[in-house]
Amino acid sequence: MKQATIIGSGLVGSLWAVYLSHAGYNVKIVERRSDMRKEKMSAGKSINLATSHRGWKALDEMGIGDEIRKIAIPMYGRTMHDLGENTTYQPYGINNQAIYSVSRGEINCKLIDIAEKKGNVEFFFNEECIGADLKNGIVQLKNTQTGHLSEIKSDVVFGTDGAFSAIRYHAMQKLDRFSYSQNYIEDGYREILLPANEDGSYKLDKNTLHIWPRGRFMLIALPNFDGSFTCTLFMPFDGHEYCFNALTSKEKVENFFKKVFPDFFKLMPHVADTWENHPLSSLAIIRCFPWTHGKTALMGDAAHATVPFFGQGMNAGFEDCTVMYSLMKKHEENWDLIFKEYEIVRKPNGDAVQDLSLLNYVVMRDKVTDPTFLLQQKVERRMAELYPGQYFPMYSMVSFSEIEYQVALNKGTKQDELIKDLIDEHNLTEEHGLEEIDEFIHDFFNKNTTL
Repeated sequence: MKQATIIGSGLVGSLWAVYLSHAGYNVKIVERRSDMRKEKMSAGKSINLATSHRGWKALDEMGIGDEIRKIAIPMYGRTMHDLGENTTYQPYGINNQAIYSVSRGEINCKLIDIAEKKGNVEFFFNEECIGADLKNGIVQLKNTQTGHLSEIKSDVVFGTDGAFSAIRYHAMQKLDRFSYSQNYIEDGYREILLPANEDGSYKLDKNTLHIWPRGRFMLIALPNFDGSFTCTLFMPFDGHEYCFNALTSKEKVENFFKKVFPDFFKLMPHVADTWENHPLSSLAIIRCFPWTHGKTALMGDAAHATVPFFGQGMNAGFEDCTVMYSLMKKHEENWDLIFKEYEIVRKPNGDAVQDLSLLNYVVMRDKVTDPTFLLQQKVERRMAELYPGQYFPMYSMVSFSEIEYQVALNKGTKQDELIKDLIDEHNLTEEHGLEEIDEFIHDFFNKNTTL
């Protein structure tokens, strides 16, 4: 039987095991950590994930999307909370399009269960990758509990072990002409769990992503099934009036929330007491190339780790599975041809999703309250409603389509300039009604059949 080894039992590794098993492979997954299903997990243990079209496509292709939908909550737009404790709502797409909040831990456990039940998949926990022979498909392992050394040889090996991939570090990065960069952004994050009301109900609308944009930083909240919200504060470590390293006492934390997030503080007046419940963490973008060598390939964060501001990290990793599987069929499992095309096709999109993520951070923390930006959004939304077959906003291209990330980035950037020019040309303001805006849009599309 065909043999495959996967390093890392995270989201991408567990899903890819389902794909390989479906294709007739005997799959061994090795994981440095213990079995997460045996650990006590609570909502808010890590940043909630947003599943969108690319992720659902990858899950549905294996017939497991509905299992994940059972643990996912639709969010139809974003609700902004300003300093004056007012809220405004912006829908994500048209016709009730939604992204879905899901707990990282829950979806990972569910995918491990599905992989075990679907076929020839075996998990080996507490096994750390300490080296690899990439050309011959051999992985060297060390048991983290006993120290026992072993190795596994297989027809093909996949590194899906995250941003700080062991197989990339111990083997890929030792290759001649392997390019690698690890760049931390200035901001870190800390999670806060906003509990449910005493009766189990939600303290905020559950079907929306909540954002407290504050110019240089922001707080967000995503819903959990138990009525709680996983909240994440993204903020500079240093060098700003408000930064993590200045919040050195409970009193300072409490004063910070009272002043900067007053409505949130009213929902959670004891926020300072839980401040240390979750660690302060950093955010990095990892770029590398090549992604394949010999019988080995990198997938997901191991190849293109990004920051979480577009909610596309998991979706991009799942799309790696979709693309790799389509290439398996195209090249009839000739792995030399598969790997060569895979990295050529996916590398530009890995770079693009990272650029998109950084761009969306600026949008979320700053632009969503800017009147000029809101006017652009109003015009763009109207274009999408009036000409749905011809105009796709960048956000829709990324979250609600299979358009390549690099195309979405390039086209979205051009469209942004186009809308700015349209607004300037007609001196559009918030005072203009939809009829007038529609007139300008119809006139534009009569003159421009393609964008």
